[in-house]
Amino acid sequence: MTRAAIRREVASIRPFDQQEEKHRSDALGWIDSGAPLYRTAKPATPPKHLVAYFAVVDGREILLVDHKNAQLWLPPGGHVEPEEDPRETVKRELLEELGFAAGHDIAEPLMVTCTATVGLASGHIDVSLWYVVTAARTQRIRYDENELAGICWFRYSDVPFHRADPHLARFLAKLGSSNRFERARVASSVRQGASR
Repeated sequence: MTRAAIRREVASIRPFDQQEEKHRSDALGWIDSGAPLYRTAKPATPPKHLVAYFAVVDGREILLVDHKNAQLWLPPGGHVEPEEDPRETVKRELLEELGFAAGHDIAEPLMVTCTATVGLASGHIDVSLWYVVTAARTQRIRYDENELAGICWFRYSDVPFHRADPHLARFLAKLGSSNRFERARVASSVRQGASR
């Protein structure tokens, strides 16, 4: 994917609050600077690079992964490979980390964040595009035990925010206030009705 296409993906996001406006401006400035966008060597070269998160949701519940390296409950996701479309990253990581394919097209990202990482590979900046994947809680999942200590569905109100991505609460608030939440709820209801 070209730099211009990545820029369009980031520019498509309507900021939820002043913090996201700041992160969006930071991300656009970084893209426009000509700096490398993709991680080329583990754990953090270059020290700022593009990541695709995806929230797997069913109604008002979210699937989080207990990430061994970050030592946090996170939405699944991963580093965007050089020249890869971040939406393709979502599809690839969904298969690699959880063992299933999305039952719908991946829409534009809902949120963007620029976050200093913590955990075993701390000290670099992840520019994260947050996507939404809808799936039923009954979806069969086979998670990557090398990368993840476990997985769990949480009601939004029960997410362990004290040990989660620092932007997760804001993301859930934005998701809950967007039309996408309603589409995810309807899609979940349709899937549940079809399985009866």
